[in-house]
Amino acid sequence: MAESFMQRLDKFLKEKNLLADIFGKIESVTGVNRRYIALAFFVVISVYLVIGYAASLLCNLIGFAYPAYISIKAIESPDKDDDTIWLMYWVVYGLFSVVEFFSDIFFSWFPFYYMFKCAFLVWCMAPTSNNGSQLIYKRFIRPFFLKHEAKLDEVVKNFGDRASEAADSVKENVKKAAANVIFEEKKST
Repeated sequence: MAESFMQRLDKFLKEKNLLADIFGKIESVTGVNRRYIALAFFVVISVYLVIGYAASLLCNLIGFAYPAYISIKAIESPDKDDDTIWLMYWVVYGLFSVVEFFSDIFFSWFPFYYMFKCAFLVWCMAPTSNNGSQLIYKRFIRPFFLKHEAKLDEVVKNFGDRASEAADSVKENVKKAAANVIFEEKKST
């Protein structure tokens, strides 16, 4: 298993991608093999996620920055299959963020929480077929959505209607308030 991991790591570090390019530049400057640079980087990040001051921020940046970058590249590419892959990631990421909002108060106290969270997010964004986000989406989110699609559509429609009514009400109240202010100014002059 360790050998397989090293082979996949070496393959990843030889491909054309942002991380491989960065590690390649560091390798050319230092003369240290990019595999060792990547492993050292991984160890430093892992230790920081356990004891670092802003571990939550770093973990969220890892879960956001690279996927956002790749999502923009996917949007700009003519191929639409990559768009679907990254849409699955963002649905899983969004659901995870909502669940985490309620559980973070308990889990964030565990020393390895941010390391496990980061590992989960990296698994979800891994450039492999059936990565974490695809697996979670296909096995759990999609079946749930398809089963409850009509109810969810009704909730969204009702919410949209109420939001539109609220916006219209606010707009009318602002108009009335503005008219009153103008009227009072003219009256006082």
